[in-house]
Formats: sequence, C-alpha cells, structure tokens
Amino acid sequence: MKKILPVLMLVPVLGLAQSKRKKRQMDEKANAELVTHLRSHIQYLADDKLEGRRAGTRGEELAMQYIVAQYEQMELPAAGSQGYVQEFEIDEGKQVDAVTSLTVDGKKLELMRDYIPLAYSATRKVTGSPAMALTEPRQPWFMDLKELLEENKNNPHFDAEEEIKKQADKAAGKGATALFVYNTSNLVDNMAFNRNDKSAALKIPVVYITKSGYEHFFSDHDATLPLELNISFSQKKRKARNIVGFIDNHAANTIILGAHYDHLGYGEDKTALDTIHAVHNGADDNASGTAALIELARMLKRSAPAGNNYLIINFSGEELGLLGSKYWLEHPTVAIQPNYMINMDMVGRYDTSHKLTIGGYGTSPIWGPIFTAEKNSLLVKFDSTGSGPSDHAAFYRKDIPVLFFFTGSHSDYHKATDDWDKINYDAEKDIVKLVYHIVETTNDKGRLAFTKTNDPQMGRTAFKVTLGVIPDYGYSGNGMRIDGVSPGKLAEKIGLQAGDVLIQLGDYKFADVYAYTKILANFNKGDKTKLRIKRGTEEKVFDVEFQ
Repeated sequence: MKKILPVLMLVPVLGLAQSKRKKRQMDEKANAELVTHLRSHIQYLADDKLEGRRAGTRGEELAMQYIVAQYEQMELPAAGSQGYVQEFEIDEGKQVDAVTSLTVDGKKLELMRDYIPLAYSATRKVTGSPAMALTEPRQPWFMDLKELLEENKNNPHFDAEEEIKKQADKAAGKGATALFVYNTSNLVDNMAFNRNDKSAALKIPVVYITKSGYEHFFSDHDATLPLELNISFSQKKRKARNIVGFIDNHAANTIILGAHYDHLGYGEDKTALDTIHAVHNGADDNASGTAALIELARMLKRSAPAGNNYLIINFSGEELGLLGSKYWLEHPTVAIQPNYMINMDMVGRYDTSHKLTIGGYGTSPIWGPIFTAEKNSLLVKFDSTGSGPSDHAAFYRKDIPVLFFFTGSHSDYHKATDDWDKINYDAEKDIVKLVYHIVETTNDKGRLAFTKTNDPQMGRTAFKVTLGVIPDYGYSGNGMRIDGVSPGKLAEKIGLQAGDVLIQLGDYKFADVYAYTKILANFNKGDKTKLRIKRGTEEKVFDVEFQ
C-alpha cells in the first residue's frame, strides 16, 4: 500500500499537465487558423483585380461581395438597409470633361494653369478671330477685372462673379459668342472652378484667363487671335456601400466595431502620396483593419459576451472624409443605444519601431483601469484624443467613447507599394485577440461614461496658422461647412459652431474644403482679418487674429 500511494498522488498532477498541454495545443491551432484567415482576407482585398477599392467603383463592389460572403458563411445577421448593404451617394459635383480645350493661334493652353472654365459657363464650341481691344458681334469678347476690383476693394458686399454674370448676359445680348475674363491688377479676384456651383448656365461660355495664360497668349491687345474653344461639363455621382451586421443579445447597450474597406483606386481623388498611375492596393490601409473586423465578427458569432449587443460595420468613403461612418450615423440601419466604438485602421505593420497606438484613451474614465490591468505582449502607446483622421472621429463627435487601433504610418502609406507581403500577420493576430479581450472585459461594466478630450494637432502641416475647425468633407454646397471646432482653439474662442459654413477669409473666398487648405497658407501668426460665415440663413462676420 505504501508503494501505491505515491503513484496515486501523481495522477492529478499528470492530468493537470495533460490538460494544460491540450489547451496549449488548442490555442496554437486557433492562433494558426486566425493568422491563415487574416492572410487570406488581406491577399484577396489587396489584389490588383480589386483596383484599389476606390469608393463607388467595381473594385469596391468586389470587396463588398467578398466581405458579405464571409458574413453569410459565419451566419452573422444582416443589418444594412438591403441585406448587409447600406448604399449612399458620393456627389463629386460638376466636373470639367476631358474634351474641354482652348487653342490660341494654333497653341493649346493648359487647363487650370492657363485658363479656367467658370462653372456657370455655357457648354459649347466657339471659334473666332477676335482682337482683345474690340467688341464685335459674332466674336468672343474680353473683360479686365482690374477697374471693378479697384473700385470695390473696400466694399465687403461686392461679388465679382455676380458682376461677371451680368456682363456676360449683356455681351450675349449684343452678339458676343463668349466672354474671356482676366485680371491685370494685383488684387485678389477669387476666380476658380467651383465644382459645387449649382447656378444656371449662362447664354455664352465664360472663361477665366490666369496670370500665366494672359502673359503667354493674350498680352498683345491689338493682335488678332484665332482661337478655338470647347467647354464641356458633367455632373459626377457614384454609389458607395457600407456593410452592416448585428449580433442581438437583447442587451441595453451596443458595442460598435468598425473598419473602413475603401482605398485610393488608381489615385484619382488626388490623395495618394506618389504620382504614378497605378493600383494602390492598400494592404495595410485598410485591408488589415477589414480582415481584423471580419475575424472579430467570427469570434463574437461563436461566443459573444452577453452584456452587450454588437454592431459590425465595414465603412466605405473613409478616404474621402469619413463619408460612410457619418452617413450611417445620420441614417442608422438599426436602432441602438451606443455603448462605445472601436475602430481599426492600419493595424498590419506592427514592429518595434511601429508600436500599437491605441487612441481614444481619454474618451472614457474606464479605459485607464482596463488597460492598467491588461497584460499582453504588444508594445503599446496611448493617445488620449478621441478625434483623428479615421471613422472613430465621427462617433466621438456624437459623444460616444471610442478606441482607435493603429500601428502607425510608414513609407508605403498612400502609395502603390502598400502590399500584402509587408503585413505582420502574427502581430495582427494579437491585436485582434486584444480587441476581443477588451470586449470581454467591458461585458459587465454597463454603459461607459463619455469624456471630451483635446483634439490632436494632426501630423506635419504647411500651414503657419489654423482656425481650429473640423471640415465636413461630404458637404456639396458653396463654401466649407464644419463638423465642429477644436477645444481651446481660435474657432471656439470667436464663437464658431458645428454646421457653420465658412465663406470668406479676408480677401479670399472658399469654394470648398480644398480651397480652404490653400487659402490658409496666405496667413501668418499675428495677422488680423475678417471671417465671413453663413449660419442657417444668416451671414455673420468675425474678427480673426491668428495666434
């Protein structure tokens, strides 16, 4: 009996060791499966045949079909407006067509450098041999803005474009076939092609000749100028698609998990950082986050902590200004009480120099204790801000706590070299597991409290000054509408509000957000000027002194 006893005592120990070994083997198998799935998703989404997944294109549609097929296979309940899909429109506004041209004395002028068709111009072909000093019937006429601008330089209500429209109508009534406008003064005239201009077309083509075009082709007023003009515009709209699934635990609150799946296509939207016309596959940005979201949905479908519901959203239009996330918030496809939102954007390039950054740390007091207790092998740095250049910012602006998972920018960012073979799949697996663990940890926390944070100073900028506003990139009217103002910045101090439309800063008018970014470069710290805005139907003027 004494000999048997030590053997019997070893049995529980051996059983425990076998149990641990079996669990370790199961974990290794699950980890290998997760890495395989992540690699498979990213390889497909970043393949050349998807042509860069530009929002509203066939490539985006192929990506959508792939993601939907994954959700169908795992039987994730659909929660879009049409199955999993929620369509929304991207209005690109008025476009200058490729057939538009201007030739003077056999020399072709460069569109937008030498001449600019104004958005209210008539669209047609015109030929003639005018002299700039003459106003003859059945010939194009010319108009120098110098005198008008000098007479009205102190008139805040003067609108040069309204005056051009009046003069174009008068010229058309006297037989002019087109009106060419130029400016020999040094005063700002604000002439530009405004894609958001919705005014009716005039009776004749109206073209602005730039300083460059004037000096090279129109400086001799006595010369006869054989010219051929062709103006053609078209309205451009395209459909993009969010993809939405929902795990309903009949809980009071819902956790939102998101990632955008669109990218840059061939760089048509001018946001690429290289100049080559090539497929921008966006393996890290953001096939990596899309793959992570698919696998999180799979994990939650197998075992979803019961304390919350789970809304899974793959956004489109992020690269154009968070269009998909903002659209879903304005047109929700399922009624929920949001608890918090986790966004994964570029989570594929983790290494010792590209640590995992977790943004939104300051948007709820719960994040501090949770991450203090969290143990994982990843090198993590925290950013308290809830705003930023990705879809979580749209939710943060609705007073919803957020977390933003991001492994940092790199030399392939927004370039055609962002390919699937550069992804750190093993580290991305750990990021997916970390997000799932956070979901588990908050299961019994109820609805998280929200905290406002300071907004970040995003990256390097060529601007010496800033108003401190958050642009609404989806706005398709004249001017630049703002989504909000940054706490403590100039816009908040002077009283700007979300929804205000910025019209003019000093002498410079805003046609859209892109004009705004160019106009800021004209100002320095200490400059004083006036800002005109539209708030509802009322116009307001603010005194601005850049700090």
